[in-house]
Amino acid sequence: MTPDQLAGAVLIAAKAALADFGLDPSLLPEVKVERPRNPEHGDYASAIALQAARQTGLPPRELATAIAAKLADDEEIASVEVAGPGFLNIRLAAGAAGAIAGLIVRQGSRYGHSTALAGTRINDEFVSANPTGPIHLGGTRWAAVGDALARMFRAQGATVTTEYYFNDAGAQIDRFAQSLLAAARHEPAPEDGYAGEYIGEIAQTLVEQHPQILAGPTDAALNLVAAIGVELMFAEIKSSLSNFGVHFDVYFSERDLHDRGDLDRALARLDELGKVYQADGATWVRTSDYGDDKDRVIRRGTGQFTYFAADCAYYLDKRDRGFDKVMIVLGADHHGYVGRMRAVAACFGDDPDQTLEILIGQLVNLIAGGHTVRMSKRAGTVITIDDLVGAVGVDAARYALARYSLDSPIDLDLDLWTKRSTDNPVYYVQYAHVRIASLLRHSTELGFTLGDDYDASLLSDDRELTLLKALADFPGVLASAAELRQPHRIARYLEDLAGAYHRFHDGCRILPRATEEFGETSRARLWLARATQLVLASGLDLLGVTAPGRL
Repeated sequence: MTPDQLAGAVLIAAKAALADFGLDPSLLPEVKVERPRNPEHGDYASAIALQAARQTGLPPRELATAIAAKLADDEEIASVEVAGPGFLNIRLAAGAAGAIAGLIVRQGSRYGHSTALAGTRINDEFVSANPTGPIHLGGTRWAAVGDALARMFRAQGATVTTEYYFNDAGAQIDRFAQSLLAAARHEPAPEDGYAGEYIGEIAQTLVEQHPQILAGPTDAALNLVAAIGVELMFAEIKSSLSNFGVHFDVYFSERDLHDRGDLDRALARLDELGKVYQADGATWVRTSDYGDDKDRVIRRGTGQFTYFAADCAYYLDKRDRGFDKVMIVLGADHHGYVGRMRAVAACFGDDPDQTLEILIGQLVNLIAGGHTVRMSKRAGTVITIDDLVGAVGVDAARYALARYSLDSPIDLDLDLWTKRSTDNPVYYVQYAHVRIASLLRHSTELGFTLGDDYDASLLSDDRELTLLKALADFPGVLASAAELRQPHRIARYLEDLAGAYHRFHDGCRILPRATEEFGETSRARLWLARATQLVLASGLDLLGVTAPGRL
C-alpha cells in the first residue's frame, strides 16, 4: 500500500464516518498521510480529524475515533490508534507493506508516474547561452536542472517542449565578429571583446574556409565572420550539450523574430490592448502598471527596436504556439528580468502566476586541490561544460549539479566527485543498482527466478520494512519534486533509498547457501531487490544519470 493508496482508504473511512453523523462528506479537506517523526507511533499518521473539525463541528477525537473504527475493517491495515487531540497513527499489515515490491515490479518504469499534469503544455527554456563562447559552469548547471525538470514534468503527465533560445542578433554578436576578425588578422582584440583559446580556434577555421577575410573589406568580412562564426560556435555548443545528454526539442533563433516581423506584431498587439504610449520620441510599454520598477522602451525614436521588444515577441510567440506554462531557467545575474517579464505577461492579458515561471539559480564554484578555480569568459579562463565532463564524467557532473537546491551556490569538489568510492554520492547510488544487478545475474545462473508471485507477508524484518517504506515514498517524492521544481529531492531520496538497500543487502541473506534450498523468503527478497533496482533506475533516469549493471 502506497501513501496515496492509504490516503484514499482514510478518505473513504472519513466519508463513511461523516455519513454516520449525518454530515456532508464534501466538508472533508484533502486527506494526507505522513511519516510520523517517531517510528514507534506507526507507519503513517493523518491529521484529517483535526483539519475537518471546524467544517464539521465535531470534536476531533470523536471524529478520529469514528474514522479509526472504519479503518479497522481494512485487511491491509494492522491497527489504528487515536493519539493526542485527534491524530490517527496507522500501522500497515505485513502483507500490505510487502505488496509494494510486487506493485513496483509489475508497473516497472511507470511506477511513481502520474497524470497530475496531463493536458498541460509546458515550454521549458534553459541554458540559452549566447553563441559567443562555450557553455560555462553556470550554464552547465542550468542544463542539468532544466533537463531534469522536463523529465519530471513528463513523468507527471505534462507535454513538455525543451527549448534553447540563442541570441544571434545584437551588439554581442557584433563584438564576437570583431573579436574573431581581429584574431584572424593577428590584430589586438577590440575593447570589451571576447578572448580565450576558442576565439583563436574559430578564427583559424574561418581563415581556412574563407581566406578572403584576411585582406577583404572590413565590413564585408565582419558580416561573413558573424554568420559563419556564430554557426561554428553554436555547433560546438550543441555538440557539448549532446555529449552531456541534453537534447533540445527546439533551437529558437532571435534573428528569426526580427526577420519574420514578430517584433512589429508584438508591438501591434500591445497597442491594440492599450499598453503603449509615446514619450520623448520613443514608444513605451506600461509595464510599471503591472509591478515593473519602470516603464520600458520597446522602440527608440530612431525606429530601432530594443532588446525588450525581442523579449515581448518571444513570450508572445510561445503563448501563440499553445503553451500553457512558459518556464525559463536563468542565472543569478538575471533577477531584474523577473519583474519585467511578469509585467510583459500581464500586458498581453495573461495572469503571470499561471502562465509564466522564472527560476533563478545560483552559480557554481569549482574546487580543485582545495582552491576555487576562477573563471571569466572574456579573460579567457573559462571552465566549460566539456572541462567538467572531462574531469568527472557525465554521470557525476549531472548528478552533482542537480543534487542541490537551485537557489543555493555549489562548491563542486573535484576530489569528491572523481572518487570511485561510496563517499561519492552518485557512486553510492549507482553501486546499489550494481549490487542488485549482480545479485539477479547470480540468481539466474543458479536457476532461481522471481516466478509469478511471492508471499508479501514474509517481508517483515525491520530492514525489509524500512526499504519497503522508502520504495512506497517514491511517487510522493517525485510529485513534490515536480511541484516545487526541485530535482535535488530526487537525488537525496535516491541516496536514502540506496542506504536502505545496502543495509538490507548486508543484513538479510537473500540467496540461500549452497546447502540450502531456495525458499519463499528468498523469493520474496528477490522481488524486493528487483523493485529497488527499478526505482533506483527510474530516479537516476529522471536526473539524466545512467543506472549501470557493472562498475
